[in-house]
Amino acid sequence: MSLEAIAKPQNNDNIVNNTTNNFGDLLSNALNTVNDLHKDAGKKTTAFELGDRSVTLADVMIARSKAGIGSDAAIQIRNKAIEGYKEIMSMPV
Repeated sequence: MSLEAIAKPQNNDNIVNNTTNNFGDLLSNALNTVNDLHKDAGKKTTAFELGDRSVTLADVMIARSKAGIGSDAAIQIRNKAIEGYKEIMSMPV
């Protein structure tokens, strides 16, 4: 294994570039997923209120819980990002 590690040149430039390019996509996809969860919860709530027999109260409650958990996670990520930004801005140059 040590010979394999020595023989293979490592190119870390691609790893860094892919990570930075994919972070924005990852964040965008996560926010879109949270938005989709809220839309689904809204549709199920409306269907249940209109008397659709295919949607149960349990389905509505589960969908709303998923949407709430997604929102809470997004808010926590936002708070951590702001906290990190404030810490970086307070560093002496």
